[in-house]
Amino acid sequence: MIRRLLALLALTLMAIPAAAQTATPAPPAPVRVALETSAGRIVIEVDREHAPVTAANFLRYVDQKRLDGTVFYRAVRVAENFGFIQFGVQNAAKRVLPPIRHEPTTQTGLKHLNGSISIARTAPGTARGDFTIMLGDQPSFDADPAKPGDNAGYATFGRVVEGMDVVRKIQESPVAEGGHFKGEMLAPPVRIVSARRVP
Repeated sequence: MIRRLLALLALTLMAIPAAAQTATPAPPAPVRVALETSAGRIVIEVDREHAPVTAANFLRYVDQKRLDGTVFYRAVRVAENFGFIQFGVQNAAKRVLPPIRHEPTTQTGLKHLNGSISIARTAPGTARGDFTIMLGDQPSFDADPAKPGDNAGYATFGRVVEGMDVVRKIQESPVAEGGHFKGEMLAPPVRIVSARRVP
């Protein structure tokens, strides 16, 4: 009887490491990034769990200090407190990294809500180092398989958790009449002094 109990205990102990190996790892925790700008501080919470590719890309730009000295260069004002602002490397050869795989909102479950940060792109799979912050909920930026043509939307990967007043201030800044995006280019642009992870 004792021998049988000892054998059963041994089998139980042997099974513990195997069970531990098959345990599901905890999802990666969100990371906060502070953008120190000439207009004030903006803190973004980056969602590494639901948008791992896009989040990792943004954090590479932050960790390699590629956003330091770049600018918020575009402000779209559809209505008061509605539209978006855009910042990033603007394809500068010394700053830009290779394009990344597109993560549509139908895959991530994230939505373009007020304060969401998204990555700019042309065709899916071309996004690099330019980013957009939403003012107001904007479902038109989400993927919609029911739409014709390019219906993959944009990839959102986090949200502003501090400094929406700064976001609004940037959106309300003066714009130039000319430029690539007529009537949307900030004049002067708002400088990003630094972009760093918040400990």
